[in-house]
Amino acid sequence: MARMNRGMLIASMLMLVSVVLSACNQPYSQAPAVTNTPIAPNNLFASAQPTTMGDVSTFATGSAIAQQLTTSPGATATLAPGITPPAATNTPAVVVNPTSTATLAVVANAPSATAIPAGSNPGSYTLQEGEFVYCIARRFNVDPDEILALNGLVDSQTIYAGLALKLPQTGHPFPGNHILRTHPAAYTVATTGETVYSVACTFGDADPAKIAQNNNISVGATLTAGQTLNIP
Repeated sequence: MARMNRGMLIASMLMLVSVVLSACNQPYSQAPAVTNTPIAPNNLFASAQPTTMGDVSTFATGSAIAQQLTTSPGATATLAPGITPPAATNTPAVVVNPTSTATLAVVANAPSATAIPAGSNPGSYTLQEGEFVYCIARRFNVDPDEILALNGLVDSQTIYAGLALKLPQTGHPFPGNHILRTHPAAYTVATTGETVYSVACTFGDADPAKIAQNNNISVGATLTAGQTLNIP
């Protein structure tokens, strides 16, 4: 009887141990599924999450470096063993040297009051048939207004042959081109009554004496219509 009771006790103990061991191998409940909370794209704190072990390693290394480099002002940062700081990139400062520009004083040259060469014109001239003040001004390259002022004349007064005009010895040249026609050239007398002086006035700067000499006639010769003159 006692042997039977001992066998039942041993069997009960073995069954209890088996139940306890089986209970230890089975989980009480399953772990909740991992769900990522979506972050709005316009969130200021949104950042890319590491997806691979390489990204995790890079993120961890950067965080460690940032923590090591955060020191108090004036302190020397010491990195932990195995952490390599990123290569420093020095941005060269661009220094612009302004080009020195010397400011030069510009002095305007005032019109010369002695544009007429000294001694180039006679002191006076007597008007001939067919000449007028502007003709004389072109021939001697002087300002006609200065001729009128020097002789006390106005433009509306009658200018006649035989009038003696004083010529400016200093002053300004003729305003504009004092040459009316280019020469040397051949000139054909248009009407009877033209003079060597009037032909000279037609060209502006031509000299009557040189015209007469070039055509073997006198400076006061009477010209006829159709006559050809060589203007030097």
